[in-house]
Amino acid sequence: MRSLIAFPCAGETLVGTLDAAASTTGLLIVSGGNEIRCGAHRGMAVLAARVAAAGHPVFRYDRRGIGDSTGENHGFLSAGPDLFAAAAAFRAHAPGLEAVVGYGNCDAASTLALHGRAAGVDRLLLANPWTVEDRDALPPRAAIRATYRQRLTSPSAWRRLLTGRIDIARAIQGLQKAAAPSPQDLGRRVVAAIDGWGTAVEVVLATGDATAQAYAALAGRRDAVRIDTDSHSFARPDDRRALGDAVLAALARSAGDERRG
Repeated sequence: MRSLIAFPCAGETLVGTLDAAASTTGLLIVSGGNEIRCGAHRGMAVLAARVAAAGHPVFRYDRRGIGDSTGENHGFLSAGPDLFAAAAAFRAHAPGLEAVVGYGNCDAASTLALHGRAAGVDRLLLANPWTVEDRDALPPRAAIRATYRQRLTSPSAWRRLLTGRIDIARAIQGLQKAAAPSPQDLGRRVVAAIDGWGTAVEVVLATGDATAQAYAALAGRRDAVRIDTDSHSFARPDDRRALGDAVLAALARSAGDERRG
């Protein structure tokens, strides 16, 4: 059964969606960027339905200033109170819960890594964690390097260059950015927070996604689950299926930990 729930956060009202189910291990979905709780291409709503059908309750919500929630949106670094309020609402409306797995993509993954423990989340599954502080319109440095490595071995790319079909000015900007040292204070903070979860965190990376490439270059995490796609939001049917499999596996591991505990 799917129901809407309103709950307080710092003087504002947040709105969430609960998919009820019988398991004592539930999934808390945090939306990335400025997405509403249904997610890009309704991906989080579809994921919630699949997880609930497998027996696990699911809660997802709009943070302040997004979707149905009141207040002002100050970005993911200010979203800790929203996460705390959502986790508390989840437990209040699913009183049989014994363990909560947090899932987030992009900067939602970073929010969970930084604030999940304080919110009472037990385990994390993080997709394409956001580690980039750049303010220009170019992709992250790691993504630029990956692109140029591919182009150097591509005859078609050389033909495009020689026939003037590549924006030379933008290419030069990209090369300059790829060669320049990167400010990594945010990245190091997020990577350290993720590593601090130890075995209670799993990372999923879309192999062709620029955000995932930036995280992988900084973290060097070899145990990440890799999904062969360039879709940041895992929008294609096979991507969505693979992501759902990873989420259900994380929930099963958390449930197993609870039984052993």
